[in-house]
Amino acid sequence: MAPVLSRSLVSSASFISLSSSIRHPNNKVFNLRSVFLPQNNGLRKGFSCSGLKWKPEKRIDKISVRCEAAVAEQEAADTSGEKFEYQAEVSRLLDLIVHSLYSHKEVFLRELVSNASDALDKLRFLSVTEPSLLGDAGDLEIRIRSDLDNGTITVTDTGIGMTKEELVDCLGTIAQSGTSKFLKALKENKDAGADNGLIGQFGVGFYSAFLVAEKVVVSTKSPKSDKQYVWESEAESSSYVIKEVTDPEKMLRRGTEITLYLKEDDKYEFSDAVRIQGLVKNYSQFVAFPIYTWAEKSRTVEVEEEEEPKEGEEVPEGEKKKTKKTKTEKYWDWELANETKPIWMRSAKEVEKDEYQEFYKKTFNEFLDPLAYTHFTTEGEVEFRSVLYIPGMAPLNNEEVINPKTKNIRLYVKRVFISDDFDGELARSLYISI
Repeated sequence: MAPVLSRSLVSSASFISLSSSIRHPNNKVFNLRSVFLPQNNGLRKGFSCSGLKWKPEKRIDKISVRCEAAVAEQEAADTSGEKFEYQAEVSRLLDLIVHSLYSHKEVFLRELVSNASDALDKLRFLSVTEPSLLGDAGDLEIRIRSDLDNGTITVTDTGIGMTKEELVDCLGTIAQSGTSKFLKALKENKDAGADNGLIGQFGVGFYSAFLVAEKVVVSTKSPKSDKQYVWESEAESSSYVIKEVTDPEKMLRRGTEITLYLKEDDKYEFSDAVRIQGLVKNYSQFVAFPIYTWAEKSRTVEVEEEEEPKEGEEVPEGEKKKTKKTKTEKYWDWELANETKPIWMRSAKEVEKDEYQEFYKKTFNEFLDPLAYTHFTTEGEVEFRSVLYIPGMAPLNNEEVINPKTKNIRLYVKRVFISDDFDGELARSLYISI
């Protein structure tokens, strides 16, 4: 509602410039002079001038001229933020990403988690020389919360965040990647001799969010800035909006919060907590930072209940016997989704036999120990580390052995699961992680 300015005018009231008059119920006439007031008794019905709305109000012993500042529209404009247009080629590339680049919609979560991990890694790297960037904003972590009722998914990280300029630069174009800019700056600095292979910000993968979302809202707070900003865009749109966050309840201490408003066809599947947890375990269980998902849990609690009297027995109120019983109740809480560590990243000399067996069982959902395994590293034009397992039990039918659509190789790039779709490279009775 627009704020209201009110001024009471008594018989001695005086203003400057233009004049107007109005008659009081007691037949007293008041001359009103103001640059805002119209002539020719225009005050009787009210008027608008200079963006202000004036309206006379009759009271018992005085007359009030009520001035309603027409600022509601202005406030709406202020809170709507600043509108930006995507670069010319972005709309075409967005269409390519949504309809051609990804074969499965579910990879959107893998991309968002990877971006969050990159933001955390970048903060950790920069904090070596600037410890103040960490502040008191908590641990480096990722949290994913789905809301089935509202059809939303929220991915939050406590990473480096972005300033307004970085939002425009990194999310306003697909071709320009924050990762490439950051690596270029590091190459120019000869003193920066650190392993920064994972460091980055938003790139092409961010826009995979529009595979399932009709609207995406990014709220971000950089430790380099005192201000927090919101980036907002809708699917099929050629523009986006950036505005400053002023609501204390929506402030982040540091990092980025991405909220996806899911499309009608995808609400049921991707806002389900069990489905989200399954995707995290499948694609991102080896990410270096802890990933927490909002999950339904159950616990056993002890309660006291009154015993029902036997048939025909009358027990006075207040004298009924109470017994203790246990019941299971459900509740929601955060749950760590990526407990398993990628043993292939370690030297084979450092990994014990029990660790290989435990990793095998958790990763491939097996209950028997592997018959054999090997852990090796290959270097050359293509470098990779791998762990190869031979299962403890052969497949139950021959069809699984000769099936050309094998699922025995799981390819990970920078700890993120990429694919297990390889046609017949190895027999199905072998498992390998790279």
